[in-house]
Amino acid sequence: MNVKLIRMSSGEDLIANIVNDQERDIVVIENPIVGFPSGEGTLGFAPWSPMLSKQDRVINVNRQFIVYIAEADPQIVEQYQKMFSTVITPSKKIIV
Repeated sequence: MNVKLIRMSSGEDLIANIVNDQERDIVVIENPIVGFPSGEGTLGFAPWSPMLSKQDRVINVNRQFIVYIAEADPQIVEQYQKMFSTVITPSKKIIV
């Protein structure tokens, strides 16, 4: 997974898997979510476009609406991967 923070020109911060960012005019993302404060310093997550079909998980976003793409906080990335990955890998290596 190539999970990144995407700042939209609307001010929204998305967390999404970047499928393809090599095109000139579009960035292809998968499973975009937004974070919202859920009390006591914690974050909740919601789909970026809640009315989008559950089968349509890949979205083409016009690059002109993206302010920047950056690395997301590692804890956020780990939570995202738990939400969308079919295989969950531990974040830290354990020596046995």
